[in-house]
Amino acid sequence: MAKWSGIRNKLENEYLAPSLRGRIRYFVTAYRESHDGDKGRAAILLDGKQILEGNTFERVFHPCDWASYNAQTPLFSQQSLDYGQIDQWAFYKSFEEFDNQSIEKSLQSENLLVRIFAVLDRRVGKRRLIAMQENLPDEPAWFRVFWAIRAEAEGIVHIEE
Repeated sequence: MAKWSGIRNKLENEYLAPSLRGRIRYFVTAYRESHDGDKGRAAILLDGKQILEGNTFERVFHPCDWASYNAQTPLFSQQSLDYGQIDQWAFYKSFEEFDNQSIEKSLQSENLLVRIFAVLDRRVGKRRLIAMQENLPDEPAWFRVFWAIRAEAEGIVHIEE
């Protein structure tokens, strides 16, 4: 597995859309002093504010202004993210999947974290973002949150239906 610094560089510089560079940050840490040495946490920040956070010590849900939805999807999707179940190992596994497949496959992944990486990716252009809008009501809440972040950064007006 790649080192965290390499993963972070890829996510924040190589893959991240130019409109979000410097605004989106990824954070992963391990708590080596924990009783079993295998605990940690991961987070995605927007302008320094934690939008999505999870750790293996607590089940934490950090709602944000955009996340007032009630979507339900299969496990390691909405429910996992809602309960803060994105520890460092889940984050690394999701990145590995994202990094080793096409953007099209990432956008269709059953792993919601992979789909979040994809919607923030520079390879997803404005036309594709606009086309996604039609199906947003059927998408998991966290995907809609990050779609809205990306759409706002690109100057796309979100039309509620």
